Amino acid sequence: MANKSLISRILSSIFFKRANIGAVRYARNTRSLLALIREAMDKSGGLSGANIAVFRDQLTIVTRLLKAYASGDYRQIPWKTLIRIIAVLIYFVSPIDILPDFLPIVGITDDIALMLWLFSGIKDDIEQFRQWEGSSSQQTEAAQQPKTVKIG
Repeated sequence: MANKSLISRILSSIFFKRANIGAVRYARNTRSLLALIREAMDKSGGLSGANIAVFRDQLTIVTRLLKAYASGDYRQIPWKTLIRIIAVLIYFVSPIDILPDFLPIVGITDDIALMLWLFSGIKDDIEQFRQWEGSSSQQTEAAQQPKTVKIG
């Protein structure tokens, strides 16, 4: 229950509203989007704890999705989902939010809670991307296989 309350406070905060507005600009600017991805991965690299590996795996999938979107390879993601992902990443990397990151331990709590909310809310989109990614890599591997020609 406390987690839902925290998420509600984050989603209605000025910090998240600003992140939502900025998300549209990031979605339309590949260079900025790639820089945001790098920042999020850098920040997640400094996290530690028992469940952080699962968190990082999910973040890695989401960043692969964003990179595929930025390159134009994957455009099946709904605009609303794309903006939600980017807004959450903007919030995640921002040091000033509901619980400022400079507060030891507590400062990252809101960031992690929001990221977990995101992962839970876009499960179907993540699964669709993973299926696309799997079939895309299989097609690439098949195209790279040397073709044998039977003679006689």
